[in-house]
Amino acid sequence: MLSALLATAVVSPVASAQNPEDWQMGEPRLPTPWTAEVSPDNALPEYPRPQLTRRNWENLNGIWEFAGAAEGEEPPFGQTLDERILVPYPTESVLSGIERHEDRMWYRRTFEVPRGWRVGSSNALKLHFGAVDYDAVVYVNGQEVATHRGGFGAFSADVTDALTGRGPQEIVVGVEDLTDATWQPVGKQRLVPDEGIFYEGASGIWQTVWMEPVPVGHVETLDMVPDLESSTLGLTVNTGGDAEGLTVEAIVKDGRRTVSRTQGAADEPIALPVPDTKTWSPDSPFLYDLEVVLKDGRRPVDRVDSYFGMREIGMAEGEDGRLRMTLNGEILFHMSTLDQGYWPDGIYTAPTDEALAFDLEQHKVLGFNTVRKHIKTEPDRWYYHADRLGLLVWQDMPSMRTGGRPPAEAGAQFEAELHELVEQKKNWTSVIGWVPFNEGWGEWSQEATGRIAEEVKAQDPTRLVNAHSGVNCCASLGDSGKGDVIDWHAYVGPALPTPDETRVSMDGEHGGFGLEVEGHMWFGDGHAYEMTPDSETLTRRYVENQQDVLEGAASCAISGAIYTQITDVEHEVNGFFTYDRQVEKMDFAQVREINEAIIRSADGTGGGGGGEPDPGTPGTDGVNAYKFDEGTGTTAADAVGEAHATLTGAEWTEGVEGGAVAFDGAGQADTGAALIDTAGSYSVAAWAKLNEAGDGFQTVVSQDTGRESAFFLQYSGQDQRWAMSFIGLRALSPEKPEPGRWYHLTGVRDAQAGTLALFVDGEKVDSQNACTAAESTGNTVIGRGQYGGQSVDRLNGAVDDARVFDRALSDEEVAELAATYRH
Repeated sequence: MLSALLATAVVSPVASAQNPEDWQMGEPRLPTPWTAEVSPDNALPEYPRPQLTRRNWENLNGIWEFAGAAEGEEPPFGQTLDERILVPYPTESVLSGIERHEDRMWYRRTFEVPRGWRVGSSNALKLHFGAVDYDAVVYVNGQEVATHRGGFGAFSADVTDALTGRGPQEIVVGVEDLTDATWQPVGKQRLVPDEGIFYEGASGIWQTVWMEPVPVGHVETLDMVPDLESSTLGLTVNTGGDAEGLTVEAIVKDGRRTVSRTQGAADEPIALPVPDTKTWSPDSPFLYDLEVVLKDGRRPVDRVDSYFGMREIGMAEGEDGRLRMTLNGEILFHMSTLDQGYWPDGIYTAPTDEALAFDLEQHKVLGFNTVRKHIKTEPDRWYYHADRLGLLVWQDMPSMRTGGRPPAEAGAQFEAELHELVEQKKNWTSVIGWVPFNEGWGEWSQEATGRIAEEVKAQDPTRLVNAHSGVNCCASLGDSGKGDVIDWHAYVGPALPTPDETRVSMDGEHGGFGLEVEGHMWFGDGHAYEMTPDSETLTRRYVENQQDVLEGAASCAISGAIYTQITDVEHEVNGFFTYDRQVEKMDFAQVREINEAIIRSADGTGGGGGGEPDPGTPGTDGVNAYKFDEGTGTTAADAVGEAHATLTGAEWTEGVEGGAVAFDGAGQADTGAALIDTAGSYSVAAWAKLNEAGDGFQTVVSQDTGRESAFFLQYSGQDQRWAMSFIGLRALSPEKPEPGRWYHLTGVRDAQAGTLALFVDGEKVDSQNACTAAESTGNTVIGRGQYGGQSVDRLNGAVDDARVFDRALSDEEVAELAATYRH
């Protein structure tokens, strides 16, 4: 049975290479439990392609010759290179033995073709590379046999015609990797890693190199699409070489029992019956074995083994009427970690297959059912381990560098590599969703992001597409409205977006609680979004934070939450494990208990969105109003209620009509009371004028909480737009305001709809999902905000006719209000 065979790993002896005595591992800066197991005879010897296996193959990992190269340098055919590198570990890694970055480099080795393979008569020889970062050109015996651009995709070459009879054959591989000096997709790699969220580069060959004989007409790839409704597996056997007229026999097996046997044409879709289907899920990750025989008449031409799981990912309404993600037709909450796949000894490459599986196995120990593979890809065996363990995988596209917007040619290359990723990873049972963009990194236009999401969905309609993880964050150009998912980030969070009519919602990143463990850190100190002093506090804060996830799943209908992260990485110390995987930093039993409680409870029957809202006070006068017509003194009268405002650092000035109050960046008007129940629906309106519109925040109206304002009706200096804001969320005007001009601003919080909206001069300019809000009993204040318990974001401008409402105003009422003083 294939799955059992792969579970113990198919191992090939390493082909003859250079003398192992010429290579030496560097001194491990932070060894993992597997570092010492790595040797020239044990460099990832397992079969590297679990979903399409053949019996004859040979591993070319091991000692290769190595040299740095200059741009335009001729390939070193027939020359012995000075250094020795252990393939497939990146040049910068301690396991490679090189431990430095080279912009350009040469690899060289020789191999011999086993005589029994009959290459050149009935068989061809295929040479395979799991991944080479970034531009690669491959020569065999001085003949160019392959080129590939992209650091994350597999590629192959038929090298039969380049062989020179029996005896040693020479491979030379040239690589160029300029990392973040260009716009190439790099993920978290940096030439100069910072003491933050960007890490060491990983250049050159970083996944297994291997070879195999294949018949002249052979199976090239398999396309597999499970269909639970018809109890079939859709199979297309894609062929290579001379395959004209060949047919396929496909045999589905459950252990030793044959489930079905189906005949069909090669390169055409075939429906394989899977009666009495055993579905795949995190609780029961059942995998069927698949044998595929390519035939010429009755004569077998090629035979490969594979496997698959029967599962479907989708969306459906819960009992509360809101969309959630489903697995096999049932709502399932995605309880996930952020998994970056970095290693202190191998950087991008796990030291051993046991290490590669370890992080995934620990996800199950911790009670997670999902992994977000964060802006990186992994060798095929990683996805096989996720398949057999039962973990859902959100697969990110590795991003371009941050800062600025990429040129057109870089965007085109990014798209090409994205579609290559989808094509190469689309058969894995565990992979249930694609994430093209993260936090706007490398994004060049909102329209392009939406188009790309639609194109990925067309390429693979069987999975969900998360167009933009962290669309509320950082360098994001905003929500394109495309894809299947609304995804926000919040630290420490969780982020709580709400689904809309066509898209589910999820927390794409939250948490990030840190703990330094002496002797197990990459740097002398560590970074996290909230540091803790000990394991007990770290565990407590995790459980408290996950309780918020549990409540958010019910009140906001999020379908998943992604905690940062499974292990520490370099300067980040917010993992469940230290970077070297030597120390468990939390009480895993408590972690598992809360994670499993979330998965059990987040079934779509939770509250939120129901019941009749309080109608509030009718009319457009408001429940409190400040006309600022006094013209003198330190008190502004409440024209509707009794909450008169005390002025400090303010001057009387001319308003839109009558008087107004002006601030020079140091004053405020404090109403002395909490005028707004921020847990419910409300509206705030005011005329506002700025003296300057720079990069600083300026608040028109807010309400204190003792830490951060519950809301801000403000000018956002970061965006240089008017905004109605919660912490981490802003509804923004489309244009920068002009200093010296009066604008009518209205912020509307509709708790029933779960939205936060901004109106400018009576027109709605933006609305954001906001299912929960900070509760506040602090004072409502005009002219400043509050952050970190401090008075901040003071207005440098003037305010007139500020009003507070105990309900969400309608669009028509806001337009009427804004027209009051319009002449």
